[in-house]
Amino acid sequence: MGRIRILPDQVANQIAAGEVVDRPASVVKELLENALDADATRIRVEVEAGGRKLIRITDNGHGMNRDDALLAFERHATSKLRTADDLLSIATLGFRGEALPSIASVSRLLLETCESDTPAGTRIEIAGGKILRVEDAALPAGTSIAVQDLFFNTPARRKFLRAESTELAHVTALVTHYALVHPEKHFELLSATHTLLQAPPVARPAERIYQIFGAETLGQLLPVAAEAPLEHAGLPEPPPWKKDPDEPARTPGTLRLSGFYSKPELQKLNRNSIYIFVNKRLIRDRLLLHAISEAYRNIIPPTSFPVVLLFLEMPPEEVDVNVHPAKTEVRFRQQNRIHDFVRDSLRAALVSSRPAAGFRSALETAALASPSLMPSPASHLPRPAEDDADHSQLNEQLTADASGFRLTPPVPPPVPRVLPFQPHSELPGIESTLENWPEAAVALFSPAAQTLVTAADNGENGSSAQPGALSQTAENTAQATAQVEASREQANLNGLASLRPLGQLRDSFILAVNDDGLWIIDQHVAHERVLFEKILASRDVEAVQRQRLLMPLLVDLQPWQMAVFADISDELEKNGFEAEPFGPRTLAVKAAPVGLEGRELERMLAEVIEQTGGSETESARRKDLETLRGRIAASIACHSAIKINTPLESQKMEWLLKELSKTKFPTSCPHGRPIALRYSWKEIQRAFQRI
Repeated sequence: MGRIRILPDQVANQIAAGEVVDRPASVVKELLENALDADATRIRVEVEAGGRKLIRITDNGHGMNRDDALLAFERHATSKLRTADDLLSIATLGFRGEALPSIASVSRLLLETCESDTPAGTRIEIAGGKILRVEDAALPAGTSIAVQDLFFNTPARRKFLRAESTELAHVTALVTHYALVHPEKHFELLSATHTLLQAPPVARPAERIYQIFGAETLGQLLPVAAEAPLEHAGLPEPPPWKKDPDEPARTPGTLRLSGFYSKPELQKLNRNSIYIFVNKRLIRDRLLLHAISEAYRNIIPPTSFPVVLLFLEMPPEEVDVNVHPAKTEVRFRQQNRIHDFVRDSLRAALVSSRPAAGFRSALETAALASPSLMPSPASHLPRPAEDDADHSQLNEQLTADASGFRLTPPVPPPVPRVLPFQPHSELPGIESTLENWPEAAVALFSPAAQTLVTAADNGENGSSAQPGALSQTAENTAQATAQVEASREQANLNGLASLRPLGQLRDSFILAVNDDGLWIIDQHVAHERVLFEKILASRDVEAVQRQRLLMPLLVDLQPWQMAVFADISDELEKNGFEAEPFGPRTLAVKAAPVGLEGRELERMLAEVIEQTGGSETESARRKDLETLRGRIAASIACHSAIKINTPLESQKMEWLLKELSKTKFPTSCPHGRPIALRYSWKEIQRAFQRI
């Protein structure tokens, strides 16, 4: 007898389930995407015991007839593909045809569905992949799928599930993500005791952010919008002799970007706060993560990360979503074009907005960056996945609140109203979480889940009002959002030129005032930003000023450092240096940029060489000329700038503030530290109880 055999359908379905279903949030993801593909405008998600006991998703989509409902549980049965060519232009979230049979093979499933123009619907009951009952039923238009006892017949997989609170947090984050990308739809998420999310339709994504997270979070994010033409939608135009005369000519597509990015003052310890949607599909992509990091280069520290929520839209032909079983990774046809578009769009938005840092947000960012200022670890926080290379540097002291937008509890929007729990039977008219991501990420877009996790661990039956459990009219949401946006637009650095210096604080910080309020400016990093941009501008026109040293400065280096110097010597020369080897391990510096001398010159050279070499990753970066230029300019500026504990005359302070106002990005120094903190006039009045 041969060794090779064909697996039974039951086993094949369970293997497929291992690829697309590994926790309750995976089930919610597949069923939620099916509801969205069915053009549902109202989606209700109910979970019990974190999804282990029950997951029920009800929608008012177009529903299915009896034949389609039965075919939906066959492997590779789908309404979204007809031929292999359709894989080149997938415009739906689901398309594989494996989700329903895979879920049904590891649970007890009840499907109730009905088309809008039929007198009766269909009810199908399945347990462990076996159909138990099929019958007609009087049902409202739409579809309801109840998944009970997940992994009841695969106990080995069930034991790998985390605590109920952790699984519920993943589900909450997932539903919140889809609510953000579909502001025009109504989303509800309920557990047995809580209304975790109640999000009625709104007109704009900004209103959805306010609706879910409140004014404080929205005030910390800035909008971005851009578009650019693509060369061609899909594959390049074939030559005339191979082209079908009946086929229409391909037209260039359009690449659109919208969303929100954080001010430089808001920094995170990992990439968990970066969320990217491509054609309304939540994805993870190293190419786009690198583009975002490049946009913030020389604006925030290289070890910190921003909060970004980006929506990319492009022709379906330009993105291949059929590269991952769970559809969480994609491949772009024009990778370089998309990378540069995202990087340049974000960078341009940052430069034009010139956001000002406030005292409160700066203190919170400092608390995140300094482990000594952080609270003790929360016992309920799941530890990050050890096998995720992108997040391996996550500090073990990171708490659930720290992984969100702020350290303080979310502030509820005005006129809150907690919605009571309603059973499914009373609503007949209703009609990153990404798999294998670190579990610390689920707290970012799920403040309600944070509250629930805390209450569960404390043995409470919490029902306090949180932004995720609130509801208000679309008109009130729009008005409140407009107020937050108007206040946010005023918090920029365009008024730097009008600052009047009052004096120095301990010969290190300049105190200044204007109509916006009281400002504190770090004189060292302010001068550093001025010099940094001047050095880059002079380098571009090859007009860097240099000074010759009376005696060459001898700098001792290790052999690997001498090798790095040989690689970057040309760029150093174009930045004002004149240096050459003086023996096997010594460097003789004969000239240097103006402002660098003595010990600072030696430190600057050692710093640039140390940052450029030392590992394969850094060796690869050596080839990036733009990065090297920025690194050299930042180091020269840092070691040439005015130091702290240096008294300045009034004229010198006025000159520095005017020069700072002329820079492209006066928010932070090239190493990411804030330059100016503003204590606004309204904050001062509020502190003195004047308003």
